[in-house]
Amino acid sequence: MRALRILLIVVVILGALFVVVDRVAVHFAEGEAADKLKATENLAATPDVDIKGFPFLTQVAGGSLDDVEVKIKNYEAATGKPGKTIRVDDLKADMKGVAFSGDYSSATAATATGTATVSYAELLKTAKAEPTEVAPGVTARIVGLSDGGNGKIKVAVEGTVASLGLKQTVSVLSSVSVVNNKVEVHADSLPKLGAVAVAENRIREITDFQQAIDQLPGGITLDKVQAAKDGVEITVKGSDVKLAG
Repeated sequence: MRALRILLIVVVILGALFVVVDRVAVHFAEGEAADKLKATENLAATPDVDIKGFPFLTQVAGGSLDDVEVKIKNYEAATGKPGKTIRVDDLKADMKGVAFSGDYSSATAATATGTATVSYAELLKTAKAEPTEVAPGVTARIVGLSDGGNGKIKVAVEGTVASLGLKQTVSVLSSVSVVNNKVEVHADSLPKLGAVAVAENRIREITDFQQAIDQLPGGITLDKVQAAKDGVEITVKGSDVKLAG
């Protein structure tokens, strides 16, 4: 009976030691992965990496991690225009089936899905902020973007009739979608700038615009987008996503 009790105590101690070693190992691996990702993606700050699942060491022995969550606070995505970027906030990606090399120099996720936000202030940089002529003597420009409710963006358009010294700001609700890997804003109906007749194609040059969001981490791409309180919420996805190497 005494021997059995001792054996049970030993098993409990060994089990506790395994848990401690496993947690220390996963914490170390998360730090290494975060540093590698920061260097690979040239990030300004170290991202958060959370390796899920237990035990970690048995996943390592198998050469693949079941589930890895990556969080990047701010990411400067490419816009397709030289020297121009757009800030993507709170990018969170869930990586499944992460295979890695023996020396941990490379890691690739079988699939990835995630979410992020692009603020209205950032998206506004894409819109035509400079006054553009839409009719003889009449100019227009977008002066603000905000949440229009029900998944719509409220676009504030300022029109100016120089000869009369008139300036008017009107709002139009616009739909937002992903088209050819770009965020597209399209007015549901066109604003009326006083009594001046404006051709639809001219006013849509102001109200409608697209914003490319390219070169996201690991090669993930835009999937869906919808308007929200603080900006547009984007959903991303990818396969064979490279975390490092």
